[in-house]
Amino acid sequence: MNAPNTPHPNYDILIAAARKVGPVTVAVAHPCDRHALEAALDAARMGLVSPILVGPQARIRKAAAEAGLDISALPLIDTEHSHASAFRAVELIREGKAAVLMKGSLHTDELMGAVVAGDTGLRTGRRLSHCFVMDVPGRSEPLIITDAAVNINPTLDDKVDIIQNAIDLAHVLKFDPVKVAILAAVETVSAKMPSTIDAAALCKMADRGQITGGILDGPLAMDNAIDPEAAAIKQLVSPVAGKANILVAPDLEAGNMLAKSLTFMAGAAAAGIVLGARVPIILTSRADSVTARLASCAVAVLVAHSKLAGARILGD
Repeated sequence: MNAPNTPHPNYDILIAAARKVGPVTVAVAHPCDRHALEAALDAARMGLVSPILVGPQARIRKAAAEAGLDISALPLIDTEHSHASAFRAVELIREGKAAVLMKGSLHTDELMGAVVAGDTGLRTGRRLSHCFVMDVPGRSEPLIITDAAVNINPTLDDKVDIIQNAIDLAHVLKFDPVKVAILAAVETVSAKMPSTIDAAALCKMADRGQITGGILDGPLAMDNAIDPEAAAIKQLVSPVAGKANILVAPDLEAGNMLAKSLTFMAGAAAAGIVLGARVPIILTSRADSVTARLASCAVAVLVAHSKLAGARILGD
C-alpha cells in the first residue's frame, strides 16, 4: 500500500469537484465486512454518496457492530446471500433508485456476473472495461491505466472499446488534451509481437474516426510513453510520446502489474472504476488506502453526473 503520509493533490482536486456537484445514490452490493462498510461510510461522510446497503441484514449489522461502525442512518435491503445481493443491487440501478454500483465484500466475478446478465443486467453496446485513475507523485495530473482488472486478453475489437471508455473518462476528468499511449515492450512494429500490430492498427482506426476524442500513438514502450527525455533519445516525434496521460496495456496481467508497481513501489494511489455499463461501477480492494477509496467514489460521482447532465454517455 502507498505510504499513508504520501500527498495526493490530484485526488484532492477530484474529491473537491465531486463534492461540489453533489452526492449520488450508490447501491453497495454485499457490504459484509469492515472494509466495505468503511468505504461506504467514509464516502457518505465526505458528502460524495448516499449509500444503500444491499445484503444479508444480520451479517451486515454484525460486521458493523464488531467494527464499531454506526450504519443506523443508512437504508439496508435484506438479501439471502452474495448472489442475491449482486442481482438486487443491479435491480436498484434498473429501477432508477441508484446511479452508481459499488462492490462490497463479494467476489468481483460475482458482481460482474449480475452486471452482464442477459435482460436483467446493465450492459450497453460498449464492452465493459476497468480504469485505474492513478495519482502518481510528481505528476501534475492523474494517470489512467487500462485495462487492469476486467479484460484478461483483449482482442483488437475489445481494445477499441477499452480505449474509448478511457478517453470518455478522461474528458469527464477534464484532461486536455487526451493523450493515449498504446503500450508494448518496444516502440517499433514487429510481426513477432502481436501487441505492436494491435497498437499500429488502433492508431490507424483513430485516424479513420473509429476511436474519437483523443490523440493516439503506439506502440510505445513505458519509458518513452511517459518520459520526454526517453522519447527524445529514441527520436520519437509525437504529441503523445513522453506526455501520455492514458496508458493502454496489452493485456490484464501487464496492466495489473504496472498499476500495482506504481502503487506499492512509487507511492502512487489507485482509484478503480469499471466503465461501459449503464452506470459507473466502483471496485475497491481491502488493500486500498482511504484516499484511494474516496477517489474511486469521486470519479464515479463525476461520471454519474456527466450522464445525468446529458453529457456524452460512457458506454452508450
